[in-house]
Amino acid sequence: MTRTSIRLLLASLLLWLLAWAGPARALCLPALCTCTLATTNVVFGTYNPLAFGNTDTTGAVKVDCGGVAGLLIPFNIAISAGSGGSYANRRMKSGSNSLGYNLYTDASFTTVWGDGSSATQLVSSGVTLDALGLAPTQNFTVYGRIPGRQLTTVPGVYSDTINVTLTYF
Repeated sequence: MTRTSIRLLLASLLLWLLAWAGPARALCLPALCTCTLATTNVVFGTYNPLAFGNTDTTGAVKVDCGGVAGLLIPFNIAISAGSGGSYANRRMKSGSNSLGYNLYTDASFTTVWGDGSSATQLVSSGVTLDALGLAPTQNFTVYGRIPGRQLTTVPGVYSDTINVTLTYF
């Protein structure tokens, strides 16, 4: 076989694989597609432990994908428990002091965003690449809440590190 016929054979194989996979199946091999993740921090600002109300804010997770035109790329976004090690009671720290908070998938603060374990939910979605092999950016809001009246809180700068994992298929 000549190099041209090998290239045509590889191109035919690729087209056959895409036709077999169709838009309802994923075929996201590293040579066929890539996805990237970008985040915007969840910043609460000043917290008043004497206030009865919750302190709410948002952050963002953005997913961009590209590759072979027409390819469907399903993906999951998982968020870690943070340094406190628990999804049920995430903790921000300032030295040895801590402040409870959590991250949610919804504006009603009912579904804890996690990895699908411990009564948490990961976010699942997907994109179909257009004729240029691109997809619009997928934006996901992270809803953060510090419950009110945490009276044991002492002044300081509190923070936590959350790992965000994008898994695409």
